[in-house]
Parts: sequence; C-alpha cells; structure tokens
Amino acid sequence: MRDAFLNVESAHPMRFADGRENPCIAHLARVIDHPNIKVGNFTYANDFDRPTDWAARLAPYTYAGAPETLHIGRFCQIAHGVRFITASANHSVGLSTYPFPIFDPTKLDHYKHSFNDLPDTVIGHDCWIGHGAIVLPGARLGHGVIVGAGAVVGGVVPDYAIVVGNPARLLRMRFDAGGVAKMLGLAWWHWPLDQIEAALPQIMGSDVEALVRAAK
Repeated sequence: MRDAFLNVESAHPMRFADGRENPCIAHLARVIDHPNIKVGNFTYANDFDRPTDWAARLAPYTYAGAPETLHIGRFCQIAHGVRFITASANHSVGLSTYPFPIFDPTKLDHYKHSFNDLPDTVIGHDCWIGHGAIVLPGARLGHGVIVGAGAVVGGVVPDYAIVVGNPARLLRMRFDAGGVAKMLGLAWWHWPLDQIEAALPQIMGSDVEALVRAAK
C-alpha cells in the first residue's frame, strides 16, 4: 500500500530524495499549540534557521490570552522570514507612545483601554506569502492571495489578488471577476484528499474551466 498522498499528521511533510525529512518545513497545525493562533491543515512554513518555537518566530507579538487572534487558512505557503505583526504589538498613542505600564504593572489602568477591541488578522485559504513579507495588524487577506517578497501588507486584500511593495499595492488580479467567483465556488481546499489528488493536473494548471469540469 502506497503512502498517503498528503499526510496531515506529519509535522515535517517534505522529504529529501534519500528519505530524510526536511525539518525546516513544518505543517503549522502540527507544530503550533497557541490559543491565539488558528491554522488550517496543510498550511506550511519554511525557515532556514529552524525555530524551536514556530509561533514565536512567525507571530512574535501574539501572546497567549491576547485580545486578538491570528487566523490562517488551509493549504497556505509561508516563506522564510515572514512575520505577522498582530495588534498587541501596537503602542497606545497619546502625547507619548512610550509604554510605561509594561515596566510598572501598577500603571496598567492607564494603558489597558488600548487593548479593547483589537482586530484579528485573517489569512484566507491557499495564500502564498513570499520571503520576508510583513503582515500588519488587522490585515485580511482573501483566498488565493499572493504576497510578493518583502511586501508590507495591511488592510483588506481581495481574493486572488497579487500584492507587492511597501506599502503593498495591487499588482494584478490572478483571474477576472468570473474566474474568481468560480474558484471561490469550487473551494477545492475543502475537497476530500482523494478528490484533490485526482484533480492535481487541473489544480496546478491555469485553466479554471478545466477545474470546473474536474469537479463534476
């Protein structure tokens, strides 16, 4: 019996030709246990400096019990050096931005109002976030988004957009409006694995109609 097409239980799903697993690529749902980080199956991250704590490496300002959550969908691809700067990283902005209470907890009452209603950061399914990109607090990336290397992304990014630069700007859409609607309707990332495997030529191709036919 052959190995499973995709092993959802594997912490390190990539193997070299000699059978050794690549410890620098990790299924995040298997290696992150953090109450404020929710990651869908098959989403992986790559880091050439293998972290001992993937949550701290990717989202260093997201602490357990924070008022916000980082949500990442299924089948996302996160390159080396990507950082999610979640809302708790922000300082209270008054006449000064200096965070006095973190050095003296007795002053926390002057500061805790700034931790109310902090926005979640949400990454859709099948997003590719390129090398060294930074995702800012409260960003919302749609499904199928591509973020260029080194981009700094905030705000709302529409489904199947490609964004680049600092601040990130729309380079182009991957499909026209009809194609985006069809891809969202197909939602292949929720298919059973055997159906995904059977449709790999279409999923990895560029013809939306071919994937529509495969879905039938």
